[in-house]
Amino acid sequence: QEGTKVPSKRKQNTFKVTSDLLHKNLLKSERKNWTNISATYKAMTKRIKEKLEELHNMYTHNSRSPRMRFGENVYFEENGCIFLAKADDDEGNAEILFSVDDLGFSDAFIQRIRISPDQRYMAISLKSENSEEATCIIMKLGNLPLVEKVIPSVFSFEWAANDILYYTTQKNLKCQNVFMTTFTYQKHTKLVYTEQDARFFVDLYYTKDRRFLTINSNSKTTSEVWLVDCRHPFESPALVQARTTGVIYHIEHRKDQLYILTTYGEPAEYKAILTDNYIHRINLDTYCRSYGNSKLMKAPVASSGKENWQLVYALGEKTKLVDFEMFSDDCIMFLKNAGHLYLNVVSFVSHSVQSIKLPTWACEFELESHPEHTTSTCYFQLSSPVHPPKRFAYSFKENNLIEQAVQEVPIITNCHTTRLLAKSKDETLVPITVFHNKNSKELHRRPLLVHVYGAYGIDLNMSFKEEKLMLIEEGWILAYCHVRGGGEQGLSWHRDGCQHNKLKGLHDLRACIMLLHQLGFSQPKHTALAAASAGGVLAGALCNADPALIRAMVLQAPFVDVLNTMMKTHLPLTIEEQEEWGNPLEDEKCMKYIKSYCPYQNIKPQCYPSVFITAYENDERIPLTGILQYVQKLRKAALDHASRTSKKGNWIPNIILDVQANGSHCDSSWEHSLNE
Repeated sequence: QEGTKVPSKRKQNTFKVTSDLLHKNLLKSERKNWTNISATYKAMTKRIKEKLEELHNMYTHNSRSPRMRFGENVYFEENGCIFLAKADDDEGNAEILFSVDDLGFSDAFIQRIRISPDQRYMAISLKSENSEEATCIIMKLGNLPLVEKVIPSVFSFEWAANDILYYTTQKNLKCQNVFMTTFTYQKHTKLVYTEQDARFFVDLYYTKDRRFLTINSNSKTTSEVWLVDCRHPFESPALVQARTTGVIYHIEHRKDQLYILTTYGEPAEYKAILTDNYIHRINLDTYCRSYGNSKLMKAPVASSGKENWQLVYALGEKTKLVDFEMFSDDCIMFLKNAGHLYLNVVSFVSHSVQSIKLPTWACEFELESHPEHTTSTCYFQLSSPVHPPKRFAYSFKENNLIEQAVQEVPIITNCHTTRLLAKSKDETLVPITVFHNKNSKELHRRPLLVHVYGAYGIDLNMSFKEEKLMLIEEGWILAYCHVRGGGEQGLSWHRDGCQHNKLKGLHDLRACIMLLHQLGFSQPKHTALAAASAGGVLAGALCNADPALIRAMVLQAPFVDVLNTMMKTHLPLTIEEQEEWGNPLEDEKCMKYIKSYCPYQNIKPQCYPSVFITAYENDERIPLTGILQYVQKLRKAALDHASRTSKKGNWIPNIILDVQANGSHCDSSWEHSLNE
């Protein structure tokens, strides 16, 4: 109609152009700043790089990639090549089947390998460092391996039968579709399952006996599993148990029974949890105070609903299940309790449970591949930030732990491991793991590097890193603070540190650092704080709330702008992340709460520690714009404070941002991490 104003997109477009221009200018300015300042560290960089290469060569010389045994054949990958060897033959005689270069993916690395039951096909996923999406290539094995099919943007895949592959596709960091593709004369691909809820992520797994392929749909707090019978792979998937808010479960299979690892049901006292006449062989005094929140249950395949789930075994309240492996007559659970690692063996034959405490220095497990569930030995590796992976085996026949052949490289003997408990603001005891050189004197004068994460129920990464060992050798103290929000003490530990409990993680971190200083581990002026990704929330919050506790902060791809990110529903992970951070768009209390701790929102003129941030230009998870704005605001606040307080010898912190053109949010290759 005449006189009606037509809404113009000009303002909207002008805003976007201005925003993009501002982003480009900020990025250009930071790159120039980094070029100028990095020259200062050239000599130090050269020394550190040489030392790290020396340590890497020393400790990876005897390490080897996982071996996959199928009957008499052993498959493995090294340096981008797939090898085939005979089980009883020297691996020096192994033949190369093909390499990544042969496939035209010279800049990619092999992420996952799956071999069909009859060994006629091999599916591998190839991933570059600049993207989170992988390409799946199916090879037809034989005298001359051939590329049978190439599937882009694949996340997980498993063989349901000799020539039937199920796979999930990834788009915008989400996996919501499952496809089936066949390699018979009538080749075809069809959609098998679609997840409608944006909070859920779908992946695939097959039970150890290869009877079922499972379609697992998981949110941060809830899960649902569908079964594909591998004897009838064309039939529609069958639902195990419809999703129930707050119930997480995972499926294994043995002798027509589903074994269900789950959080379902009321917590049971540890003493009363062994059913079916199980005899408990471990010292109950260690656990009698604990209450379970994770359980192993079972149900018949034909009636798998939770009303039919029967309790087999439960874990203590502050016990974290790290990994779980099913064998024909036993299952093995890798557990973490009060920072210590345990191996529990549940026997389905003798109806008993055996618990073995693993070496005190161990912080991480890595289970090796066991394709044959009838095997009599379970192999795994133990490591810590300063101890390279060491191979162990558990023998079901002997009922004991076997340390594998002594490695040629020396085992770290001069590093002391200490476990502490810090009392948080609400009296909760928070575990800390500390490493330092046994020969170090006057620890209060030594530099301290504190690590924190505290999100998503994920444990703080404590795998072996050459740079950590180098720091120990040079007299540093390393401390790992297992604050609430992480998963170190089970599901309740995570729940106590997410959404409206996020500040508890900050209180925990403060208590940990203060205890370390009180006990004589360094002092504030020699203390640095390190965090990555979501760990940046607590690190950045501490930097605002208690900057005097630390002298420096090092962040890698940090999440520092929680409020603005959670307000943008067009970002790929915002809806999914609401279970961790809350929904500020619909809950005003949630908005105010996030605002109270969000690192970006709470920057103010004060004396800040020095800050070094590494970010990635093409990071799909952490938008670079938020990091650029955080750095600008932090730098301005530090300068404002310095200009207001003209004390003699006033200290102005270095605030440095290194934006990497390559790399992504996920783990990178050794070469790329060495350059960082």
